[in-house]
Amino acid sequence: MKKRKLAAAIAYSPEDPSPQLLASGRDRQAERIIAIAQEAGIEVVEDPALASMLDSVKPGDFIPPWCWEAAAKILAFVCKYGE
Repeated sequence: MKKRKLAAAIAYSPEDPSPQLLASGRDRQAERIIAIAQEAGIEVVEDPALASMLDSVKPGDFIPPWCWEAAAKILAFVCKYGE
């Protein structure tokens, strides 16, 4: 059985209580999310565990506390190396 591709787009603003899920998708939607990010020059970081955790979160919602550590690592990486 082929492994499903997952993707999630998150954003964080210091005014927000936590990072927010902007978009998530599987398979073709995941590929489109990744393509849009790349076209916009947005850093794409692979983290299958976080993508899986965020699969149950609705776009527009703030990510739950159990995802904060993983999301913080990605956001720190993007801030450090993505510019």
